[in-house]
Amino acid sequence: MAKPRVEYVCESCGGTTVKWQGRCPHCGEWNTMKEFRIPDKTAARFGSNVHKALPLNQVTEAVDLSHVQALEVPRTLVGIEEFDRVTGGGLVSGGVTLIGGDPGIGKSTLLLQVTSKLVSYGIRCLYVTGEESASQVALRAKRLGIDPAGITLMSEIEVEKIEAALLSLKPAFVVIDSIQTLFSAALESALGSVTQVRECSARLTRLAKTADITLVFVGHVTKDGSLAGPRILEHIVDTVLYFEGDTHSSFRLVRAFKNRFGAVNELGVFAMTDKGLRGISNPSAIFLAEHKEGVAGSVVMVTQEGTRPLLVEVQALVDPTHLPTPKRLCVGLDGQRLSMLLAVLHRHAGISCFDQDVFVNAVGGVKIAEPASDLAVILAVVSSVTDKALSRGTVVFGEVGLAGEIRPAPRGQERLKEAAKLGFSRAIIPKANAPRTPPEGLTVIAVDRLGDAIDVI
Repeated sequence: MAKPRVEYVCESCGGTTVKWQGRCPHCGEWNTMKEFRIPDKTAARFGSNVHKALPLNQVTEAVDLSHVQALEVPRTLVGIEEFDRVTGGGLVSGGVTLIGGDPGIGKSTLLLQVTSKLVSYGIRCLYVTGEESASQVALRAKRLGIDPAGITLMSEIEVEKIEAALLSLKPAFVVIDSIQTLFSAALESALGSVTQVRECSARLTRLAKTADITLVFVGHVTKDGSLAGPRILEHIVDTVLYFEGDTHSSFRLVRAFKNRFGAVNELGVFAMTDKGLRGISNPSAIFLAEHKEGVAGSVVMVTQEGTRPLLVEVQALVDPTHLPTPKRLCVGLDGQRLSMLLAVLHRHAGISCFDQDVFVNAVGGVKIAEPASDLAVILAVVSSVTDKALSRGTVVFGEVGLAGEIRPAPRGQERLKEAAKLGFSRAIIPKANAPRTPPEGLTVIAVDRLGDAIDVI
């Protein structure tokens, strides 16, 4: 028997070295290098076990791009509106999706509902579970009121047996729950290791591409919310979906962080009920707090999540500090950007917060990353400092530059239409986003300097 080779694999990024190091030279993480033994017989293992390696398409030689036929990708609508939205308009044949989230947030529940919908359309589906027994999945289906007839269930964690089942059953839709539980008999590494996850996902992805199988992986997440395992797992799939939001809330947010067939940052909003996840048709109502009258420090902004405009309430609380260093705390927003906005506020508006604790919160657990929230954050801080509330029915959006200018936000017309549809009567927006004809019932106040926006309130 040949002597196995020894490599050291980083559990964080999947990088390899021939010698152990305390710090990974690829990603810089400490104490993530694990020993991995590779027998010589597995040097060319990829695509050589159950099925031979097949081309991903018919183009096997280098050709001119003009000679390649551009085909529209057909989509299959699931029938769950929010899921179809976040996937970019439905599932794609041969597409591979990775969905991650905290334990118990509803990943398996959502995919079981999707499988049931597709089976009702006459689509052959296979649900592979490596974490639960067949009886546990049957109990979940019964609890959700799902008809189990037609759903093919397989409780297996060996990837060679799963490949054989895919080749024999020829399903059109497959769920792998979860990818971290699979292992390959050709590898000697431990179950759930970086090498096992990388090998199993690569083999199943290639099989899905060659056989036009829609494949969905369920992935675990780490303590910081990122996907467990190598980053290459996110690179080889077509779509990456993450569950967001507070696990203690009944609402579930699914965001597309990567989508080769649709828009990124698309957001799907669900409500967890005793019958599973139910889509929310008007998600803006979740992120808006009900106030009978204006409250100081509260500003409603219009954010753009993918192709959908959402109204989110941004709250700020400014309070005198009793510490040498004042606190700066953001929930749902960028904390570094808050520090920059406070400096701009002091420089161009003369409002200082150097002796004040500043707390900013985005209501509902949504995470806002776009710079169009700058104006809403500043006006919320100013409202809290002056203890003066904005008038009811006011929405705000716009980016604030370091020179105090108000920069335009993309898709300004869609934002204004969404605000008018929900009954808002006044909008403070960048001058460059001012429409020629404002939506009916909406008064538009266009500003180009930070001082002008503060004077409005």
